[in-house]
Order: sequence, then structure tokens, then C-alpha cells
Amino acid sequence: MLGAIVGVGMPWWNRKPEERAQWVLEPLVGVGPLRFGMNPDQVASALDGAIAYISQGMGSGVGWGCYSDWGVTAVYGEDFGLVAVAIDAMDGPLVRLQDVELIARVPSEVRSDIHGLARREGASVRVNWSGDPEVAAWGVSMGAAQELGLSPEGYAQRQDTMITHALLVGPELAEDPYGSKPVIQWCDVRDREPNPGAWPVKAEQDRTHWDWTPLESIGPLRFGMDPQQVAAALNEVPAARQGRYPFGEPWEGPGEWMLHHDRFDIAGVTAHYSCGRGWPPTLGAVTVHGRTGPQVDFDGIRLIGMSVSAVDAALIQHLEDRERGLVIGCGGDLGPGGLNMYVRATRAGDTMVSEARFCQADWEDHG
Repeated sequence: MLGAIVGVGMPWWNRKPEERAQWVLEPLVGVGPLRFGMNPDQVASALDGAIAYISQGMGSGVGWGCYSDWGVTAVYGEDFGLVAVAIDAMDGPLVRLQDVELIARVPSEVRSDIHGLARREGASVRVNWSGDPEVAAWGVSMGAAQELGLSPEGYAQRQDTMITHALLVGPELAEDPYGSKPVIQWCDVRDREPNPGAWPVKAEQDRTHWDWTPLESIGPLRFGMDPQQVAAALNEVPAARQGRYPFGEPWEGPGEWMLHHDRFDIAGVTAHYSCGRGWPPTLGAVTVHGRTGPQVDFDGIRLIGMSVSAVDAALIQHLEDRERGLVIGCGGDLGPGGLNMYVRATRAGDTMVSEARFCQADWEDHG
């Protein structure tokens, strides 16, 4: 069932909340004008001829297309049929399931409403990979993203709040939405640390303090260390590590596995490595985790575990006062020019807290 359709084609910064499309979810059947099983042409027609500005595999069966004007991503199965619809937090349609509004709301409030509806309906609620509610009986898997706003000058700026988005799936994916092949092709979360649904933040007085020498070292870690030296400096075994086999010609075989990063949960940091075919991994960057990591200062600005908007504002003012350049990373992260440091944001339940990535001079950060 399709509710009011207004405001389509406008970016979020030009669209008022009341101008967003309003859709109704029919569990395991469809949402708004979209029905599971539609082919890409039918989806485009249902979206008033919308174009998938970003897509992959659309001509091979399993694939996906992002309809940016609608804030919707359509995911297709092997028979070219629509199997999942992802609704963007900032500019996707406002989706309602009975009396529960699912999109662009405070995550804990949506979670409470979903549990209440599930009790009335006799449905089971579980926690998905991101720590948000998932209900197989409805084909609903919730998530959350950082809210964005506009500065007085009209620029997009990060907020300290999280708002909800959702992945809505048909019956064939309902039991494991993010574990299904079509969804993995669109958004592979298998290497991400699963969240149990809690986001404890270490108190300031319980954090150690690390010194930072730009482009050279952070705390006990010096750029160029090998993984064994990093673990020894932290006196900790990695809780998790991620890497891949290099891409090569088929006759070359998979090659030697390349380490990308190690996560250290006690220290509250992730070590990122430079490596490639023929050279071993060396430390190229360190992310200090916002919820659990040590405190690090930049010219008196505390960077870790703070309000993201406050750190952004302090950093911008500091650099303007000194007529220094501001660098914006690919994920919207801010940093001082020439120092290869980026203030990042991480979720803490309904809010965001700041963290930071410190890099060596030749490290190219891609988020």
C-alpha cells in the first residue's frame, strides 16, 4: 500500500520531514509500491521511472540498485526478483508497520515499540549483527546511522544522534537477512564485530592517556612496527584480525594471506597494516576506539569519547584561528591538514561519540 508521495527527487537537505514519502510495510509481501518478486524494470516503474544511480550485478540476476532520489536500495535474487529493500535513515521513505514508525527515529524508542508490537502479535524478536531488533515473521531487520544536519552556512555537519534505517526482506531471506547471498553482495557485514545490543562507554577517569607524535607514533605504537611488535607493545593478543588473499591471475593461485588489521579490545585500539604481494605487513595507522580507547589530545582538544559535534566545532575553530587547513575524509571525518589524523564517530546506543585514526605520512585513508 502506498501512502503520500511527496518530495521525491530532492536531497535530504532540501526536504522537510513532512515532505518525505510515507510507505506502509506489508510483512513479507512488499513495502509502499514495491512488491517482493518484482524485476528491476517493474521496480523502476513503481518508483515513477527512477534510475538506479549506483548498481551492481543488475544484469546477472543477483545484484542491487540504489535509487538515490528515493533513499531506497533494491536487492535482487538469482531470478532477477526483488528480495530485499533497504530504507535510508536520512532521506528514505517513512515506513510504518501497523502503528509503529520504523524510519528516522531514536533507535531505543523504535526497539521498544517493536517489542511491544511483537508481544501483541506473538512474534519473536532477536538481535541482529548491529545490535538492533530483527523480526523474521515480519522480514524486518533494523539498523541506525548518524544523523546529519546543516550548519548556519549551509554545509552538512555531523550530529551526535543516531536515527533508524531498515532492511525489509521477502520470505526467502527472513530467517537470516544479512547472511543471504543477495544481501551480502550489497552489504557484507561478515567481518564486522557483532554487537550484542549494548554500547558501554568507558568513563574519562578510567581511560589511560596516550601521547601522539604526528606521522610517527601514537602511545606505545610506532608506525612501521610489524604485528608481533604491536602485540608486544600493547601486551595483548588480538581479539580479532582481518585480511584477504591478494587478487592475481588464476594460474598464480590464491597467494599469501595479507593482514589488514588487528583489533585489541583491552587497549581499545585497532592496528591497520600496510602490506602487499612480496612485502610483510607494517603498522600504517591506528584507530583509537571512541567507547573504550585511551584519551588523546590535539593542542588541548580531547579527541576520544567526546561529543562528535563539540570536537568538530573545536577543531574547526582551532584551525581557523591559526589559519591552518582542514581536511575532510571520505567518510566525512575531519582532521588538521598535513597531520594525517581524522576525527571519526562511533555509535554509543542512541548517540555518537568521537574516536580518531592516526596515520603515517603515506597512508591513504579510505574510511
